[in-house]
Amino acid sequence: MDLSIYTITGEDTGRKVQLSDEIFGIEPNDHAIYLDVKQYLANQRQGTHKAKERGEISASTRKIKRQKGTGGARAGSIKSPLFRGGGRIFGPRPRNYSFKLNKKVKRLARLSSLSYKAKQQQLLVIEDFTFDAPKTKDYLKLLKNLNLTDKKTLMVLNNIDHNIIRSARNLQKTKVITPTGLITYNILNAQTVIFTESVIKNIQEPNEN
Repeated sequence: MDLSIYTITGEDTGRKVQLSDEIFGIEPNDHAIYLDVKQYLANQRQGTHKAKERGEISASTRKIKRQKGTGGARAGSIKSPLFRGGGRIFGPRPRNYSFKLNKKVKRLARLSSLSYKAKQQQLLVIEDFTFDAPKTKDYLKLLKNLNLTDKKTLMVLNNIDHNIIRSARNLQKTKVITPTGLITYNILNAQTVIFTESVIKNIQEPNEN
Protein backbone atom coordinates (compact mmCIF):
# COMPACT_ATOMS: atom_id res chain seq x y z
CA MET A 1 0.00 0.00 0.00
CA ASP A 2 1.35 3.42 -0.96
CA LEU A 3 0.55 6.71 0.77
CA SER A 4 1.20 10.18 -0.57
CA ILE A 5 3.40 12.49 1.46
CA TYR A 6 1.95 15.92 2.20
CA THR A 7 3.43 19.18 3.43
CA ILE A 8 2.08 21.00 6.47
CA THR A 9 0.32 23.35 4.06
CA GLY A 10 -1.73 20.41 2.77
CA GLU A 11 -0.01 20.15 -0.62
CA ASP A 12 0.94 16.82 -2.17
CA THR A 13 4.71 16.57 -2.53
CA GLY A 14 4.41 14.07 -5.38
CA ARG A 15 6.37 11.52 -3.38
CA LYS A 16 4.94 8.34 -1.89
CA VAL A 17 5.88 6.00 0.93
CA GLN A 18 5.25 2.28 0.74
CA LEU A 19 3.67 0.74 3.83
CA SER A 20 4.97 -2.65 4.88
CA ASP A 21 2.42 -5.45 4.78
CA GLU A 22 4.06 -6.94 7.88
CA ILE A 23 3.01 -3.88 9.89
CA PHE A 24 0.11 -2.24 8.08
CA GLY A 25 -1.34 -5.21 6.20
CA ILE A 26 -1.72 -8.12 8.61
CA GLU A 27 -4.98 -9.91 9.39
CA PRO A 28 -6.19 -8.03 12.51
CA ASN A 29 -6.64 -10.03 15.70
CA ASP A 30 -9.63 -8.59 17.55
CA HIS A 31 -9.05 -10.55 20.74
CA ALA A 32 -5.47 -9.29 21.05
CA ILE A 33 -6.78 -5.74 20.61
CA TYR A 34 -9.40 -6.36 23.30
CA LEU A 35 -6.81 -7.63 25.78
CA ASP A 36 -4.38 -4.78 25.13
CA VAL A 37 -7.03 -2.08 25.48
CA LYS A 38 -8.42 -3.79 28.58
CA GLN A 39 -4.97 -3.84 30.18
CA TYR A 40 -4.36 -0.18 29.32
CA LEU A 41 -7.68 0.94 30.84
CA ALA A 42 -7.14 -1.28 33.89
CA ASN A 43 -3.73 0.29 34.47
CA GLN A 44 -5.34 3.75 34.50
CA ARG A 45 -7.50 2.83 37.49
CA GLN A 46 -6.15 4.06 40.81
CA GLY A 47 -7.93 1.39 42.82
CA THR A 48 -8.07 3.64 45.91
CA HIS A 49 -11.83 3.21 46.48
CA LYS A 50 -12.71 2.39 50.08
CA ALA A 51 -15.85 2.13 52.16
CA LYS A 52 -16.02 1.36 55.90
CA GLU A 53 -17.59 -1.87 57.04
CA ARG A 54 -19.23 -2.29 60.44
CA GLY A 55 -15.97 -3.21 62.15
CA GLU A 56 -14.41 0.11 61.06
CA ILE A 57 -17.22 2.45 62.10
CA SER A 58 -16.57 4.66 65.12
CA ALA A 59 -19.77 4.45 67.17
CA SER A 60 -21.18 3.14 70.41
CA THR A 61 -21.26 -0.61 70.89
CA ARG A 62 -24.24 -0.41 73.27
CA LYS A 63 -27.13 -2.69 72.47
CA ILE A 64 -29.66 -0.18 71.22
CA LYS A 65 -32.82 -2.02 72.29
CA ARG A 66 -33.83 -5.16 74.11
CA GLN A 67 -33.65 -8.48 72.37
CA LYS A 68 -37.31 -9.42 72.55
CA GLY A 69 -40.70 -7.84 72.94
CA THR A 70 -40.36 -4.85 70.63
CA GLY A 71 -42.19 -6.42 67.71
CA GLY A 72 -39.20 -5.73 65.45
CA ALA A 73 -36.08 -7.51 64.38
CA ARG A 74 -33.16 -7.98 66.75
CA ALA A 75 -30.53 -5.23 66.69
CA GLY A 76 -27.20 -5.54 68.46
CA SER A 77 -25.34 -2.40 67.38
CA ILE A 78 -25.86 0.99 65.78
CA LYS A 79 -23.00 0.02 63.45
CA SER A 80 -25.26 -2.44 61.66
CA PRO A 81 -25.51 -1.86 57.88
CA LEU A 82 -29.28 -1.75 58.34
CA PHE A 83 -29.09 1.61 60.11
CA ARG A 84 -28.22 5.01 58.73
CA GLY A 85 -24.57 5.73 59.43
CA GLY A 86 -23.77 2.05 59.79
CA GLY A 87 -21.08 0.14 57.94
CA ARG A 88 -21.47 -0.97 54.36
CA ILE A 89 -21.92 -4.62 53.50
CA PHE A 90 -19.03 -5.93 51.37
CA GLY A 91 -17.89 -2.41 50.53
CA PRO A 92 -15.11 -1.69 48.01
CA ARG A 93 -11.54 -2.06 49.21
CA PRO A 94 -8.26 -0.78 47.70
CA ARG A 95 -6.96 -3.12 45.01
CA ASN A 96 -4.66 -3.26 42.02
CA TYR A 97 -6.48 -3.78 38.71
CA SER A 98 -3.39 -4.26 36.53
CA PHE A 99 -2.63 -7.62 34.97
CA LYS A 100 0.16 -9.15 32.91
CA LEU A 101 0.03 -9.33 29.12
CA ASN A 102 2.71 -10.95 26.97
CA LYS A 103 4.81 -8.68 24.75
CA LYS A 104 3.93 -10.68 21.65
CA VAL A 105 0.22 -10.18 22.29
CA LYS A 106 0.72 -6.44 22.77
CA ARG A 107 2.73 -6.23 19.56
CA LEU A 108 0.07 -8.19 17.66
CA ALA A 109 -2.59 -5.83 19.00
CA ARG A 110 -0.58 -2.77 17.93
CA LEU A 111 -0.02 -4.14 14.42
CA SER A 112 -3.69 -5.11 14.19
CA SER A 113 -4.80 -1.59 15.08
CA LEU A 114 -2.42 -0.09 12.50
CA SER A 115 -3.75 -2.51 9.88
CA TYR A 116 -7.31 -1.47 10.70
CA LYS A 117 -6.37 2.19 10.24
CA ALA A 118 -4.71 1.41 6.92
CA LYS A 119 -7.77 -0.49 5.67
CA GLN A 120 -10.05 2.36 6.72
CA GLN A 121 -7.76 4.92 5.06
CA GLN A 122 -7.24 6.77 8.32
CA LEU A 123 -3.48 7.15 7.98
CA LEU A 124 -1.71 10.29 6.78
CA VAL A 125 1.98 10.95 6.14
CA ILE A 126 3.47 14.46 6.20
CA GLU A 127 6.96 15.84 5.81
CA ASP A 128 9.07 16.35 8.91
CA PHE A 129 8.47 19.82 10.32
CA THR A 130 8.96 21.98 13.37
CA PHE A 131 7.64 25.26 14.75
CA ASP A 132 9.78 28.26 15.64
CA ALA A 133 7.77 28.76 18.82
CA PRO A 134 4.93 26.95 20.61
CA LYS A 135 1.75 28.46 19.16
CA THR A 136 -1.62 26.75 19.19
CA LYS A 137 -2.79 28.73 16.17
CA ASP A 138 0.06 27.26 14.09
CA TYR A 139 -1.03 23.74 14.92
CA LEU A 140 -4.66 24.62 14.22
CA LYS A 141 -3.59 25.98 10.85
CA LEU A 142 -1.80 22.70 10.11
CA LEU A 143 -4.97 20.72 10.91
CA LYS A 144 -7.05 23.06 8.77
CA ASN A 145 -4.69 22.61 5.82
CA LEU A 146 -5.04 18.83 6.15
CA ASN A 147 -8.86 19.02 6.53
CA LEU A 148 -8.69 17.51 10.01
CA THR A 149 -10.06 20.38 12.09
CA ASP A 150 -13.11 18.50 13.41
CA LYS A 151 -11.47 15.09 13.75
CA LYS A 152 -9.68 13.43 16.65
CA THR A 153 -6.07 13.14 15.56
CA LEU A 154 -2.91 11.42 16.74
CA MET A 155 0.37 12.97 15.61
CA VAL A 156 3.42 10.69 15.74
CA LEU A 157 6.79 12.48 15.77
CA ASN A 158 10.15 10.78 15.38
CA ASN A 159 11.66 12.72 18.30
CA ILE A 160 10.34 14.91 21.08
CA ASP A 161 9.71 18.44 19.78
CA HIS A 162 8.56 20.66 22.63
CA ASN A 163 7.34 23.42 20.33
CA ILE A 164 4.96 21.05 18.55
CA ILE A 165 3.86 19.30 21.75
CA ARG A 166 3.13 22.59 23.51
CA SER A 167 1.31 23.91 20.46
CA ALA A 168 -1.11 20.97 20.56
CA ARG A 169 -1.56 20.28 24.27
CA ASN A 170 -4.47 22.73 24.69
CA LEU A 171 -6.47 21.09 21.90
CA GLN A 172 -8.98 18.58 23.20
CA LYS A 173 -9.10 16.31 20.14
CA THR A 174 -5.36 16.25 19.47
CA LYS A 175 -2.57 14.13 20.91
CA VAL A 176 1.12 14.31 20.00
CA ILE A 177 3.40 11.36 20.78
CA THR A 178 6.68 9.71 19.80
CA PRO A 179 6.88 6.04 18.66
CA THR A 180 7.16 4.90 22.30
CA GLY A 181 3.61 6.15 22.86
CA LEU A 182 2.26 4.35 19.82
CA ILE A 183 0.04 1.93 21.72
CA THR A 184 -3.15 0.21 20.65
CA TYR A 185 -5.46 2.45 22.68
CA ASN A 186 -4.00 5.68 21.27
CA ILE A 187 -4.20 4.37 17.70
CA LEU A 188 -7.81 3.24 17.94
CA ASN A 189 -8.89 6.31 19.90
CA ALA A 190 -7.92 8.61 17.00
CA GLN A 191 -9.95 9.11 13.85
CA THR A 192 -6.80 9.91 11.88
CA VAL A 193 -3.21 8.94 12.67
CA ILE A 194 -0.64 11.37 11.26
CA PHE A 195 2.91 10.09 10.80
CA THR A 196 5.88 12.23 9.94
CA GLU A 197 7.97 10.84 7.09
CA SER A 198 10.91 9.82 9.28
CA VAL A 199 8.67 7.88 11.68
CA ILE A 200 7.33 5.65 8.89
CA LYS A 201 10.88 4.80 7.82
CA ASN A 202 11.98 3.98 11.37
CA ILE A 203 9.07 1.77 12.40
CA GLN A 204 9.36 -0.25 9.19
CA GLU A 205 12.95 -1.23 9.89
CA PRO A 206 13.51 -4.99 10.36
CA ASN A 207 14.47 -4.59 14.03
CA GLU A 208 11.26 -2.82 15.01
CA ASN A 209 9.83 -4.30 18.21
